[in-house]
Amino acid sequence: MEPLDIGLIVTGGLVVLVVLGMRVAFAAAMAGLVGLVWIFWSKKGYDMGELGWAVSVAAKTAGQVPHSKLSTQALSLIPTFVLIGYLAYYAGLTRALFEAAKRWIAWVPGGLAVSTVFATAGFAAVSGASVATSAVFARIAIPEMLKIGYNKKFAAGVVAAGGTLASLIPPSAILVIYAIIVEQDVGKLLLAGFIPGAFSAVVYAALIITMALVMKNFGPPVGGFTWKERFTALPPALPIFFVVFIIIVFIYNPFGGDAWGTPTEGGALGAFVVFCMALYRGMRWAELKDALLEAAKLSVMILTIIWGVLIYVRFLGFADLPAAFSDWITSLEQSPMLTLVLILLAYAILGMFMDAIGMLLLTLPVVYPAVIALNGGPYVSAEDSAFGMSGAMCAIWFGILVVKMAEFCLITPPIGLNCFVVAGVREDLSVQDVFKGVTPFFIADAVTIALLVAFPAIVLWLPSQV
Repeated sequence: MEPLDIGLIVTGGLVVLVVLGMRVAFAAAMAGLVGLVWIFWSKKGYDMGELGWAVSVAAKTAGQVPHSKLSTQALSLIPTFVLIGYLAYYAGLTRALFEAAKRWIAWVPGGLAVSTVFATAGFAAVSGASVATSAVFARIAIPEMLKIGYNKKFAAGVVAAGGTLASLIPPSAILVIYAIIVEQDVGKLLLAGFIPGAFSAVVYAALIITMALVMKNFGPPVGGFTWKERFTALPPALPIFFVVFIIIVFIYNPFGGDAWGTPTEGGALGAFVVFCMALYRGMRWAELKDALLEAAKLSVMILTIIWGVLIYVRFLGFADLPAAFSDWITSLEQSPMLTLVLILLAYAILGMFMDAIGMLLLTLPVVYPAVIALNGGPYVSAEDSAFGMSGAMCAIWFGILVVKMAEFCLITPPIGLNCFVVAGVREDLSVQDVFKGVTPFFIADAVTIALLVAFPAIVLWLPSQV
C-alpha cells in the first residue's frame, strides 16, 4: 500500500475518533503514531520480524517532534498572553473597562450591548484567549443588560460573540499557533489582526444598533452620564491601553531601527506591567494564585493540543498528503477565488464539530500549502499571483481569514465553545439559550468575512508598513 493511501485511511480514522468524542489532542497523537508505525512497517514489506523496529522508530519520531516544536521561543508567547488576561481580570481592570465603555457609548440605540462589544474588544487587546474573555464578561455585562430589560438570550449572545474578538485582536493565541504551524512571522501576523479585529467589532456594533432601531423593546439606551462622570471613568481603564501600547512599541519600535525585543519578550513585559498594576490596585495572594492557576490550565490545554497534533503533522509529511492535496486543488478547473471560498465554507462546516485550535492544527498542514499554491507559490510576486498579492502577503491574508473562521466556529452549534462557557458561568442560562441569542451574529461574521475576502487591503495595509 502506498504512503498516500495510508495517509487517507489514517486521516479518515482520525475524523471518526473526533466525531465519536475523543479529545483532539489524544486522537491526533494516536492517529499519528499508528500512521507512522504503518508507514515504516510497510517499507519492510510487513515482515512481522520488523514490526518491533517500526514501532521503535515511530515512537522516537513521535517523541522528538513535539519536543523540538514546543521548545521554540514563539510558543512561549501563549502562556504570557493568557496570563496578561487573567491578571487584568483579577486586578479589576475589566470592570473598569466596561464601566468606561458604558458611560461613553451606552447612549446609542442598543447602547449597553454595543458597550459590551467594545469592552470585550478592549479586553481582547490584553487577553489572547476567547474563552477567558467570554467568561469574564458573562459575569460583568450580562447582569447589567438584564437590569434594564434586555432579553437574556440576546445578552448572552452578545457576550459569547464579543469574546471571539480575542482570536484576532493581538495578543492572539490562535494567530501565534497559525504562525508556528505555517512558519510565518509572528510579529507581522499579530499586527495584521488589529484592523480586522476592530472592523469585526464595528460590524457587531452596527448589527446591534440596527436591531435596536427596528425591534421594539429591544433594550433602551442608557443615558444620564455627565461629561465629568465620563472622564472620571477613563483613568481606571487606561492601564489596559497602556499595556497594549508598551507591547506594540517594544515589538515594532515605531521610532525606526530594529525592534527592541521579540514578541515573546514583549508578552513577558506586558505580563510584568499588568502584575505591577494588579499589586498597586490591591491584588491579594488568593487572587494572584487563581490568576496563575487559570493561566496555567488554559496554557497546558493549548500546548497539549499542539503536542498531539504535531505527531499527526509529522505523519502527514511521511504520507505526502499535503503535496497531493495541493496538486489536486491547483488542478481544479475553476477560479482560485471560488476554490478559496469553498475552503472557507468547509471550515465553517468543520467548525461545527471541532474546537477552533484543534481544527486549525489538523487542517493547516494540508490546506495552507494548497492555498499558497493557488496564489502561485510562496515566492510569487503580486503581479503574477492569482489573488493580487505576493506569497508572503497571501500567507498573512489567509491566516487572518482562517482565524476569523475559527472565531465563527466558537459560536456555532453544537460545539461552540464560547456558548458553553457563558452558559457555564450563568446558571439561569442553558446552552440552547446562548446559541439562540448568538444567531444574529452569524450574519455579522458572514459580512465581515466577505469584506475581508473582497478587500484584502483591510488585512494587509498595516503589516505592509513595517
